[in-house]
Amino acid sequence: MNNVLIGAGGFLGTIIIYIGAKWLYGKLPNPFLLPILPVTMIIGTFLLISHIPYETYMIGGQVIDWFLGPAVVALAYPLYRHREVMKTYPLTLLAGIGSGSIVGVVTGILFVKWFGFDREMIVSMTPKNATTPVATEITAMIGGVPSLAVVFVMIAGIGGAVCGPAVMKWFKIYHFLGKGAGMGSASHAIGTSKSLENSEEEGAVSTVAMTLSAIMVSLISPFFVWLLL
Repeated sequence: MNNVLIGAGGFLGTIIIYIGAKWLYGKLPNPFLLPILPVTMIIGTFLLISHIPYETYMIGGQVIDWFLGPAVVALAYPLYRHREVMKTYPLTLLAGIGSGSIVGVVTGILFVKWFGFDREMIVSMTPKNATTPVATEITAMIGGVPSLAVVFVMIAGIGGAVCGPAVMKWFKIYHFLGKGAGMGSASHAIGTSKSLENSEEEGAVSTVAMTLSAIMVSLISPFFVWLLL
């Protein structure tokens, strides 16, 4: 019973913290105040300090988790509204998303390998640019740890959403195609939500990039693991 109450408190607390973080981000639109970052840090710190197991928190958190599916499906709406854009630039999109997927997989492998981690850790890092359900399946298939893959996916998503705009500006990428393809292929749904803040067109491109990148990463991950390890 206590666990149920803790889970319910975790659910309500998450909603309240998110509303507060979203309000603060509206007042101070700094990339580091993007709601998902402070919310994740606050909840994670609280669970560590209070010694509440993640499984107990997820008794209530699973309600929020359930809405992830409909939220991702809802991203199809801007894609439908701007479907003509996708028809106009098919090769450009495929080239951008394909190169982004390859770079994401290869850099993930080489980065962790460079630090001397074992094969299990490296393999778990490989599909970090895919959405969580796809990444966990890929990781299990190629011999990694799915729970570790979830952590890397979150880091890639939050890191891309926070740092992506600065990187785009630094490299002088201003066109919605480049920005959308980059955010979607590197930071999946979290990056896509950030792209939607800029424009529906960029969000639509990011949705396509997120979907195709997940497919491409699932196809190329076993090959690059074999090639580089």
